[in-house]
Amino acid sequence: MIEAVIWDFGGVFTTSPFHAFERYEREKGIPVGLIRKINSTNHENNAWAKFERSHLDLDGFDLAFAAEAMALGHHIPGRDVVALLAGDFRPEMIEALRRLKTRFKTGCITNNMPSNAASGDTADRSLYAREIMELFDELIESSKIGIRKPDPRIYLMMCDKLGVRPEACVYLDDLGVNLKPARAMGMATIKVENGPQAIAELEATTGIKLI
Repeated sequence: MIEAVIWDFGGVFTTSPFHAFERYEREKGIPVGLIRKINSTNHENNAWAKFERSHLDLDGFDLAFAAEAMALGHHIPGRDVVALLAGDFRPEMIEALRRLKTRFKTGCITNNMPSNAASGDTADRSLYAREIMELFDELIESSKIGIRKPDPRIYLMMCDKLGVRPEACVYLDDLGVNLKPARAMGMATIKVENGPQAIAELEATTGIKLI
């Protein structure tokens, strides 16, 4: 029996930044996939992980990511990567959240950057993202607690906040590495490839018509 629906944010309520990464790499003559490779190498203690735990500020991340890229022979400032993160919002996913929250407890676990890393248009988008986040019953942000997915503790923290067992939850994320610990502790999991696919799987899992 599902009692709670727990969501990732980026790549779920917004389109994936991976396409933006690839476009940037092609424009700069950088091997396609290099940014993702840097982010996934030493994924618990690299620049990206430290940034999402607020162990680095924007200036520190800019330098640390650039050093990791340079070790592979390419110049990629961390600030350039941050600027690529904003995807397009998926209105169908936001509507699905609104409908599901009338029947289930809802939570969001997001690996995110410190709030002072946003500026200009990114800050405006962050304000809209914050309005969406206010729809959840509970919100856990890596940059505020110093723990990030896929650390199993962060999923258990959300279960405690919602007052549910992992077996009573469905969890959505666009990254398999983040779904693995949730699935291991008994959650039903959905890997988000696109809005229609995720909604179809949510409907099948929860029994609720969402579109």
